[in-house]
Amino acid sequence: MLRFRSLGSGSTGNATLVEATSGGRTSRLLVDCGFGLRRLDARLARAGLAASDLDAVFITHEHGDHIGCVHALSRRERLPVWMSEGTWLATGGHDFEGRLHLARDGADFTVGDLSVHPFTVPHDAREPLQLRCTDGARSLGVLTDLGHVTPYVLAQLVGLDALLLECNHDSEMLAASAYPPFLKLRVGGNYGHLSNAAAAEIARTVHHSGLRHVLAAHLSEQNNRPEIVRRVLAEALGAGEQDMLTATAAEGSPWLDA
Repeated sequence: MLRFRSLGSGSTGNATLVEATSGGRTSRLLVDCGFGLRRLDARLARAGLAASDLDAVFITHEHGDHIGCVHALSRRERLPVWMSEGTWLATGGHDFEGRLHLARDGADFTVGDLSVHPFTVPHDAREPLQLRCTDGARSLGVLTDLGHVTPYVLAQLVGLDALLLECNHDSEMLAASAYPPFLKLRVGGNYGHLSNAAAAEIARTVHHSGLRHVLAAHLSEQNNRPEIVRRVLAEALGAGEQDMLTATAAEGSPWLDA
């Protein structure tokens, strides 16, 4: 069984739990840990877990809302950490006391019963990676923090059972916001974040009868609204707005089965 849960998603911090259970064994990967250690512990507790229940951490890129407390968490729990070489260099080249593993585009690795496939995305970071995870039966895509979708990215999302998808901003709200011009260009540019319209097009493209969940994530608190996201995703997927799911910055999401 494969399931996942956002612990919180937004500019103030991002973390996602991915869990595979087979027989009597459960394997857990934390994708990003963009909170302080105490906040992360509290969010794990809300999910019915402790940091000691984790098997590994994957860091998608070096921005503070994703890397957060990874050094303190790894040191305290003696957890292996996966990240790209570019992310590692951008964060100072710490070796995590021998627990660092360098990930690269297209090179699968395993965490217990989870198989993890990293793939590169266009974002303003040194070597950002996003993920496709599978337990061998079902698969989950994690796709946040990219300015635009490429044919290569779309190819990684074929046949998913569930997708955590960035829906960062409404383009009209961003244009009318109090953000300075340089920040509007950065967020809305090709190496920034996905607009609702871009995310909806991804959802429409990868949709198939076996896609059980699309969880909208990384919503801007200033330049987006959950009701807008639910509407555009519902239109893209031919579903009801009431069935669309959004991860919040404060609460994340409930557990969802892939």
